Amino acid sequence: MLTESDAKVLEAIAAGEQDPKAIADKLGMKVEAVRASADSLGEQGLIEVKKTVSEIFSLTGEGEAYSRQGLPERQLLERLGQGVPLSELRDPTLKIGIGWIKKKGWAVIEGGVMRPSGHVSAGEDEAVLQALHGGPRDASGLSASALAALKGRGLVTSSEQKSWLYRPTEKARAELAARSGTAGEAAVTIKQLTPELLKSGMWRDRRFTPYDVTLSAERLFPGKIHPYQRLLEKMRLIMLEMGFAEIRGDIVQSSFWNFDALFQPQDHPAREMQDTFYLSTKADLPDCSGVKEMHERGGNTGSTGWGGCWSEEVARQEVLRTHTTAVTIKYLADHPEPPVKAFCIDRVYRRESIDATHTPEFEQLEGVIMDRGVTFANLLGLLKEFYSKMGFHQVRFRPGYFPYTEPSVEPEVWIDGLGWVELGGAGVFRREVTAPFGIDHPVLAWGLGVSRLAMLTLGLKDLRLLYQSDLEWLRDTPISVYGGH
Repeated sequence: MLTESDAKVLEAIAAGEQDPKAIADKLGMKVEAVRASADSLGEQGLIEVKKTVSEIFSLTGEGEAYSRQGLPERQLLERLGQGVPLSELRDPTLKIGIGWIKKKGWAVIEGGVMRPSGHVSAGEDEAVLQALHGGPRDASGLSASALAALKGRGLVTSSEQKSWLYRPTEKARAELAARSGTAGEAAVTIKQLTPELLKSGMWRDRRFTPYDVTLSAERLFPGKIHPYQRLLEKMRLIMLEMGFAEIRGDIVQSSFWNFDALFQPQDHPAREMQDTFYLSTKADLPDCSGVKEMHERGGNTGSTGWGGCWSEEVARQEVLRTHTTAVTIKYLADHPEPPVKAFCIDRVYRRESIDATHTPEFEQLEGVIMDRGVTFANLLGLLKEFYSKMGFHQVRFRPGYFPYTEPSVEPEVWIDGLGWVELGGAGVFRREVTAPFGIDHPVLAWGLGVSRLAMLTLGLKDLRLLYQSDLEWLRDTPISVYGGH
């Protein structure tokens, strides 16, 4: 059965129209609608569809100028006369022509003077320029090598042009003959029931187009939040639901908060230039006598510290924060009394070579709990609950090492097809970290690299997609991507 538009298109093709643009103009339809009807008619064997793709060539702005004035080497040749010293060829266009005139053998250079080699007739590239001066066209009658050379010089560009030709089949003529007259009008199917058809009662004499749900439909791309942003927001909501308060901090931190407050020695490898973005500025420091004492002698914790002489000047050096722990330790220093339950999701910076799994800036999620009587077991329970809410229901822990926590663990989750995958680190802050700030109760701390979690959740192999405007990937990524694992 044919729709009204399909029937009109078929009648136009049977009347001799072959081009979709001509049919669209004749019927007052859009070209896209004509092509859609023609595709349907072709599937039913009513017409033959011939589709061709041609490469169309046209001049660039520079090429258009040279088609009027001549190529740089031709302009230079006309300027030479009996010979011209190279020092006099200062015009930029003429300088461009020097290389080409030598390459084509149109001139020689002797004693700093360029002289023509003789009469030179127009070349194939010049003939192509003149041919395209009249407007875009296909390559018929044009030199392929000349076209390639001019494209290489940026004087010619090309694009694909698609064309369609339609011809009716014998089946089409039989179909149209059967539709002639009143019976033919009644046989034409319609797509939609309208108020006019209902009021007039004419719907009783019409057939309606059946819907084939297996046919492909036009894709729609509704507005939606970026997949990575959705993941960050989901993590934020989980933390808020678990009773954490969100905190933020400055991107630029002093080495004191980024390193020293976390009991990292001032000669620790993490401070080297290849890992950290150092700035030329210096920061003002709070009272750091407790941190200085802890680094040099271990304070009253029973630790021996790192020894040596702790430098306030080194601690004042500002950096782009290498972890969000700089934010949480500063928050704890400002809130030394329990209870404290805070988290931070923010960007950190490290000197990394950019590849499929590394970028110099990425997001971290950091959480801390400080309260009376909290234990390492509370930390493991918290982590298991968080990962379960993220859709990872198989969680295990293995011992780990981190400079400022003891004991320390690395949570692992089970990923189908990958096995056990490590997703962060956690532990209890060492007394060397908390004591200088008057924190007398245990601090449970944990964090993870969000981008790594995003790669697993979104099924990515290249981390850079999270930060690039790849429209195809953004359109293909469903909103409901965060199902169970």
